[in-house]
Amino acid sequence: MTRHLITSAIPYINGIKHLGNLIGSQLPADLFARYQRARGAEVLFLCATDEHGTPAELAAAKAGKPVEDYCAEMHDVQAAIAKGFRLSFDHFGRSSSPQNHTLTQHFAGALQANGLIKEVSEKQVYSNADGRFLPDRYIEGTCPNCGYDKARGDQCENCTKQLDPTDLIEPRSAISGSTDLEVRETKHLFLRQSALKDDLDAWIDSKTDWPVLTTSIAKKWLHDGDGLRDRGITRDLHWGIPVKNGDQDWPGMEDKVFYVWFDAPIEYIACAGEWADAQGLAQADWERWWRTDKGADDVRYTQFMGKDNVPFHTLSFPATILGSKEPWKMVDHLKSFNFLNYDGGQFSTSQGRGIFMDQALELLPADYWRWYLLSNAPESSDSEFTWETFQQTANKDLADVLGNFVSRVTKFCRSKFDETVPAGGAYGDVEAALIADLQKRLAQYQSHMDAIEVRKAAAELRAMWAAGNEYLQTVAPWSTFKEDPDQAAAQIRLALNLIRFYAVLSQPFIPDAGADLLATMNATDAAWPTDVAEALNALGVGHAFTVPDVSFAKISDEDRETWQARFSGVRT
Repeated sequence: MTRHLITSAIPYINGIKHLGNLIGSQLPADLFARYQRARGAEVLFLCATDEHGTPAELAAAKAGKPVEDYCAEMHDVQAAIAKGFRLSFDHFGRSSSPQNHTLTQHFAGALQANGLIKEVSEKQVYSNADGRFLPDRYIEGTCPNCGYDKARGDQCENCTKQLDPTDLIEPRSAISGSTDLEVRETKHLFLRQSALKDDLDAWIDSKTDWPVLTTSIAKKWLHDGDGLRDRGITRDLHWGIPVKNGDQDWPGMEDKVFYVWFDAPIEYIACAGEWADAQGLAQADWERWWRTDKGADDVRYTQFMGKDNVPFHTLSFPATILGSKEPWKMVDHLKSFNFLNYDGGQFSTSQGRGIFMDQALELLPADYWRWYLLSNAPESSDSEFTWETFQQTANKDLADVLGNFVSRVTKFCRSKFDETVPAGGAYGDVEAALIADLQKRLAQYQSHMDAIEVRKAAAELRAMWAAGNEYLQTVAPWSTFKEDPDQAAAQIRLALNLIRFYAVLSQPFIPDAGADLLATMNATDAAWPTDVAEALNALGVGHAFTVPDVSFAKISDEDRETWQARFSGVRT
């Protein structure tokens, strides 16, 4: 059986992420990992915090903490929130790990040995007050395009115009606020991506099953304008991985670190090493996932990310791997997502706009958010979170369809037959038709999940829930019981087995509810179904169950209005 290596874009360390970040990578990756595990596949699901670069230093300075301490604390915060959303990482690592230091320096050495690193002199802004070169994001000023007075030296967040630091009006240091700036010459290492353009082009062309969004972005960066450009891989910063050629010093680079976008993707590989070390495993145990000369030929590697991360994962990271000329596993499928916007605007971490992951968990259990976000995933276009649609989705799908079915069936059985699967009667034509329909839908559900068509999979799962309710309405066991208790027993027996069936299929989307329903049905060992007729006879006569509390409480209009008002402004 194919082994599945799964990674989601690693979240940046500077603060708690919003729901747009969650649905853009981590949540759909978790859905796919849970599904593959449920089908019996061997899975290694990896993620980490991205800890280097300018924003980490700025956030640490703002918090008044050493950057190392800040990153350690925020890693623990993000790990706890991920656990709250039931993200089932096999390991949640750190790009500042010793493993990533070693591997990043190794890749740099391999690229240098293959003639793919060049040294470039360029002019950058130097702050006399801070005694250091300032990367673009360390420089603030007034945007010449829109007049926004907190534009950064790489881009104005207000109007999104791309900028150079010299474009800014009244530029100042983002560290000290000093305007005592000058332009000085400095040297950096560049990865000669342009030398790998044809290799990257051919590799991307071979990925015929990638989403159009992914390939269109990659091709645009490859061919538009001047085409694929060489990219700087070092920065004048203090926090980061020291520039070395393997384990040797790199002359002239003693005070520099690798650029975060060089070392961050390498953390995907290093994270497997962290996982192995944490488990007390040997190096061979992680290499079998990542090196094709060590057994990774049967691994299918799937990456998940938002569309803004696609260029780095289809070009820069693959250029690093291809350029090393070493047998590393490359991504097989890259699932990219459009943006989730927020209630008439945009989510923004820096501006605090929208609802953030910690706040969401304070309001409702994770399953509410998981179901809404996945069933409305921004796959084909940008989508928008509104409190109205969130309320409608939760109330209709979770409470009215799935939750109501469970409640009606278990309570009716208790009142007429006790809390055990009742004997009597037999399945007839109506039941046979339902089983046949569910068999087709199960195949379609699995097909969508295999293809990572998230919204289609959610729609098929919802349709299977609805089929159970339609069955109840058709056979009306509460009426049948008056004339033929045995036949009503058969109808309820099938419906109880449907709860078990739904619980297993629903767990990738709503893991807590799925586990609770399996516990309710005393069927925690239930496996993924293949034959629906067999699955709907799995709970035999006399099998005990319990009547659950309300599976999903409805969201009231009052709660919706309160939350909408609470999260309409800037987070403080």
